[in-house]
Amino acid sequence: MNLESKRPRRPLFRVGRDDDAWTVPDWAYAKEDGTFGNRFDDPMRVYRVLYASSQRLGCFIETLARFRVDLAFVADLALMENGEDDFTAFGTVRRAWFKGRCIGAATVGGEYADIYALGWVSHLRTALAEIAVKLGMEDVDLSSLERAEPRQLTQHAGRKAFELGYAGVFYHSRYGHSIENWAIFEDWAISERFPIQLPNSRKVAEDDPDLLEALRILGLIIVD
Repeated sequence: MNLESKRPRRPLFRVGRDDDAWTVPDWAYAKEDGTFGNRFDDPMRVYRVLYASSQRLGCFIETLARFRVDLAFVADLALMENGEDDFTAFGTVRRAWFKGRCIGAATVGGEYADIYALGWVSHLRTALAEIAVKLGMEDVDLSSLERAEPRQLTQHAGRKAFELGYAGVFYHSRYGHSIENWAIFEDWAISERFPIQLPNSRKVAEDDPDLLEALRILGLIIVD
């Protein structure tokens, strides 16, 4: 089967909890369905996934986007005729959130399934047809694979890549295709053959330039 793949050419970056950005999440934090609620988590609950980005900025964009102002509120503001044309509604991130986070870099090996490439989209349309029908979807194409929901579709797409022996999944961010992301399957993250090499971590600083840029792009401010 000739399916497209990518290999990280430079160190990857990741935002994690506590002091080590490269520790796999504890199963104790899993949700009722056995996943952690992320895009390529294992629906069969066998392996965990580390999410990383080719850009430091991408790490902050992915982790902070959930704090943005609700879209319905943004739409309501646009309809208001109160003369305050320069008014902007900012989402907020509590300062405590940063105290429990670190950011790290590491060299990562392996081949990653490029599931948004032509061959993969065609393959997944057949491989995920039964699941897509159960989810009430009319088709499996690039747009459906890039959606935030239903997560079950992309989780099963990741499962297909895992079963074919890939180290993880390469994908572009939903927030902008200039951000390149990588979902690293647990077996590869701790593998002796392709281990995560030269990992480092440091606490997230509030004056980090990439953090500040992410806050600006997402329309967020830090509050106590």
